[in-house]
Amino acid sequence: MRQFSFFDRLCMVADSALKTTVGIYDMQPRTSPAADIDDVELSEQEQKHAASLMRINHTGEVCAQALYQGQALTAKLPNIRQKMEQAADEEIDHLAWCSERIKQLNSRESYLNPLWYGMSFSIGALAGIAGDKWSLGFVAETEHQVCRHLDEHLEKLPSQDKKSQAILEQMKEEELKHATVALEHGGAELPAPIKGAMTLMSKVMTKSVYYL
Repeated sequence: MRQFSFFDRLCMVADSALKTTVGIYDMQPRTSPAADIDDVELSEQEQKHAASLMRINHTGEVCAQALYQGQALTAKLPNIRQKMEQAADEEIDHLAWCSERIKQLNSRESYLNPLWYGMSFSIGALAGIAGDKWSLGFVAETEHQVCRHLDEHLEKLPSQDKKSQAILEQMKEEELKHATVALEHGGAELPAPIKGAMTLMSKVMTKSVYYL
């Protein structure tokens, strides 16, 4: 297997950042869980609300891509770096599914995605520098917080929007898997102040992206 230099990986990260923020994927995403579900008519208000929630989830996946890429860049152990890169690949499906559903709801992705990508990448890189056990612990906590958001959105979505619900259910299952894998590979429990800061940042993201 070819060994990439730090500069090689930096170029790959820049390429990934550009593609993530404009919606270009290096791999063919899996078929959306909503593909075989019949669409139903939503009121204008319901459609707008569902689109805003899916926009939040899309931006969440943009942040996940950035976190994993930042951690992969600075991870010390090759096997940990590989796990981060693999997780980022799996999250591409979620990114594509949310993007597709947003368009079906006649809406757009967030204007703030480049900003949130940059912030999340920086956090991921710092987590990687702190050490692999903290990096993996950060992944686990991030995924657990994502799952809590998905639960909230499943409750807030219009009851008849089965397509969006199917996407979020599948995402939740796979996010939990990522958290479990991170802990199994030595992820450490994060200190309470860091968890609190992550929760606060998440709230700022969700409030702003709902509208922008």
